[in-house]
Amino acid sequence: MKDVLLDGLIDTLKLLPYLLITFLILEFLEHKLNKKNQKLLSKNKKIGPLIGGILGALPQCGFSTMAANLFSAKIITIGTLIAVFLSTSDEMLPIMLGEKADIKLILGIVGFKVLVGIILGFIIDLIYKRKEKETEIHELCEHDHCHCKDKNIFVSSIIHTLKITIFVLIANLLIGIIIYKVGEDNLSNLLLNKNILTYFIASLIGLIPNCAGSVIITELYLSNLITVGTLLSGLLTGSGLGILLLFRTNKNLKENVAILSLIYFIGIIIGIIVDLFI
Repeated sequence: MKDVLLDGLIDTLKLLPYLLITFLILEFLEHKLNKKNQKLLSKNKKIGPLIGGILGALPQCGFSTMAANLFSAKIITIGTLIAVFLSTSDEMLPIMLGEKADIKLILGIVGFKVLVGIILGFIIDLIYKRKEKETEIHELCEHDHCHCKDKNIFVSSIIHTLKITIFVLIANLLIGIIIYKVGEDNLSNLLLNKNILTYFIASLIGLIPNCAGSVIITELYLSNLITVGTLLSGLLTGSGLGILLLFRTNKNLKENVAILSLIYFIGIIIGIIVDLFI
């Protein structure tokens, strides 16, 4: 249990710089940009899924939490958000590097996740047109009761960061305790029955906003106990704490549930397709 609590604290501290940078960006956009610059920002949203898919591939889940906050403030599109979520590597990359897995395998998996994220991100943006509004950091301020207008950008950003960090820490600890009680071995056993339900279970485990999901799935694959399709079902949905932050910062619950469901079923479908053709 001591390790669970320590891991929760360390995982939360890793997000601090990402959260601070995100809120500095949001505060700057709200206070400094004029309408002309905001229109320019909106035009650049069109290539968002490409940028999001690439940034999401970087180790750890920091960019997924940044994306959740930026999406909640309507700075990025839903396609960009999903591109980041699908390409996020979480703990998969360091584990595979640590286990000295074939570099071609590592690059293949990361590249595939990025490609899926970018393609589906653009498709989703073509299908779903979110109602455009100006930057909405002020709504986040009202939600947190931080009276940002009375403070400078840096102070406001620190206040937002600390409040979100406390929320993430509590959630991290609760999830860690639940996983500890359930047992990682029990979660692993759910994936060993090689049938159609395996993809549903892997995709669900990947959604757990904790590194345990990606660790379990990656280790099982490296031990040749699950297929590459099952691996991808779990890794594609493994956006770390991004989903958790989305529900915390975006007040549109229906939109959040739709994004969660979309990510979940993308993981299942892609996993099945991969195993059919490989």
